[in-house]
Parts: sequence; C-alpha cells; structure tokens
Amino acid sequence: MQSIEANGYSIFFNEIGYERINQIIDENKYSSIFIIVDEHTNEFCLTKLLPNLAVEIPIEIIEIEAGEVVKNITTCVEIWSILSDLSADRKSLIINLGGGVITDIGGFVASTFKRGIDFINIPTTLLGMVDASIGGKNGVDLGNLKNQIGVINVPKLLLIDTNFLETLPQKEMRSGLAEMLKHGLIFDKNYWNQFLDLKTLNFEDLDQLIYRSVEIKNEIVKQDPTENGIRKALNFGHTLGHAIESHFLESSSPLLHGEAIAIGMVLESFISKEKKLISNTDYLEIKNTICNIFDKHQFSENDIKSILELMIHDKKNEYGKVQFALLNGIGKTTINQEIDNKLIINSFEDYKN
Repeated sequence: MQSIEANGYSIFFNEIGYERINQIIDENKYSSIFIIVDEHTNEFCLTKLLPNLAVEIPIEIIEIEAGEVVKNITTCVEIWSILSDLSADRKSLIINLGGGVITDIGGFVASTFKRGIDFINIPTTLLGMVDASIGGKNGVDLGNLKNQIGVINVPKLLLIDTNFLETLPQKEMRSGLAEMLKHGLIFDKNYWNQFLDLKTLNFEDLDQLIYRSVEIKNEIVKQDPTENGIRKALNFGHTLGHAIESHFLESSSPLLHGEAIAIGMVLESFISKEKKLISNTDYLEIKNTICNIFDKHQFSENDIKSILELMIHDKKNEYGKVQFALLNGIGKTTINQEIDNKLIINSFEDYKN
C-alpha cells in the first residue's frame, strides 16, 4: 500500500515501513535506541520488530505494565529516570511498540525528555493503528480524567504493520472497530455502509478498511492540526464516551476505550436525532449496527450522575461549557454544540431500551 503523507511525517504500511525506519536511523546517526513496550508487546511483538532493525547501535528495552491505569505522570517519571540512568541523550531515538497507551505515553516522554527527542510509533492494536497513533496527540491521564496532560508533537515516522493484529484478542479488535465506525459516521457514508452487515464483510480486506480509516483521520488532522475547527469532529462519541471510560476506569469492570466510545456514539446519535440533525431512520441504523457489535452496558442513576460531573473536565470544553460534536446526517458533523443535561439523561434512557 502506498504511504500517506501527514503533517511533518509519513505513514508507512507493512514491510516497506521497516526499510524506511532503517533509513531514518542511518540518516540521523542516532546514538542509541530505546523501545518502549508493555508486557504483552514485549512477549508477542518485539520478536517481530527486532530482526527488522538493521542497526549496530545499542538498543535498550523499557517495559511498562499494560493498560490505561498506568497512563499517568508517575509512569513518565519512571521512564525518564530509566532513560537518564541509561545515558540517553539528545541524539537518542525512542520507538513506541504497542497500543494507544504506549504511543500516547511514549510520544509524551520523547517530546519532553531533554526538551524533546525523536520518536517512531509502531501501533500493534487496531485502535492504535486507526486512531491513537495518528495526529500527533501525546499525553497522559490525570487521575481518572482522560488525556488532561500532553502535547501535540509528531513522530519521525508511523509504521502500520497489520500482521501484529494476529496477536490481538477479539475484544481488542472490536475496540478498534469503534473508531473505524466513527470515521464513517463523521466523514464518509459509503465507508460506514461497509460495516452495516459484518457477516458479508470480508476481513481479508481488513488492510484496505484500515487504510481508508487512516486516510480519513489524516485528512481531518491535516486541515486542523491543533483542533481549533474541523478536527473537533473526531470527538463525536467521545464527550460522553470519555466520561463513561473515566467513570469505570478504576471499577471492577473497566471498559476498553472503544467499548466506551461505542456507547458514546449511540448516546450522541440520539442527541443528534433529538436536535433534528439526523432522521429517526438514521439513528436506528446507527444504534442497531453498534449494539449488534458491542454488548449493552447497564447504567445506574449514580453512574449517570458521575458521568455528567466528569464531562465538566473534558479537555474540549471552552468557557466552562461542555462542547459536543454531533452528526449532521451520516457522513457529516456539526461542532461546538451545547447540550442540556435533561437531553443527555434521555439519551441514557433510550440506550437502556
């Protein structure tokens, strides 16, 4: 597949990406390489990456625990300390090998260590490939509040190798699928239509579906890298979705990012319908499609109250007001929408039914 040009870096696919990584390492004459992994990518993915690195400079592996719960400043301090202890310098390179947590935290660590060193992202999850690693957002959570601390800074290169998906549990695949569905809903109705009946979907064509999803996000980000306008469309499903994810983060049954966003998309599609931005037919199509893929989740009154309070901390808010990106027909959005709590509560009631 042909590479995709992003703002200040290129996105490569599969084998040719490793050739380009080696060229970048050779051209920049890095002093050392640090590969950040979690325990899963250390076990299942590192053995695929290392033979493809044709380099003679020192390589060190930094392993952190897996999961959103470690995406915090404490983990950053631990990684910064390891880098310092191992004599990393301004000419060191960080390679982030993992899902969205690894690329988020690894990009943030690289962007701030010694005022910034180069990094390369190699996402190993579907969610990481189609969403988290694209667009230059790097950061960590503040307590259970999602992505409150961070920077926008792009990698030297992004490599999407879909062979890593062979190691991924089905639950993680569904999590990534949520962001692909979102890309169709906000930008490309024809792309959305390909997911209406998953039984007819040929997953041998998964590479092409991933490629189109990457194209969509990249097209949006290129127009608005700092999220002052159209990039806010990518937040569809995330205003409520992030609050839901944050609420259950430290519970006995935390939700994966995509699971929370799937619920958020159903809720925000209901709100779009009530605002007469989409038809009831479109809404039912969205709700039924998503609920056929993702398990329904139960919300108590206390859950909903907590979620409403968490939305106040959403990083997209302005002047103390919660801002939604809503659908304006399938394939289009409208941004900066203020919604009252009664309508949000109604969306939860409809989701239950």
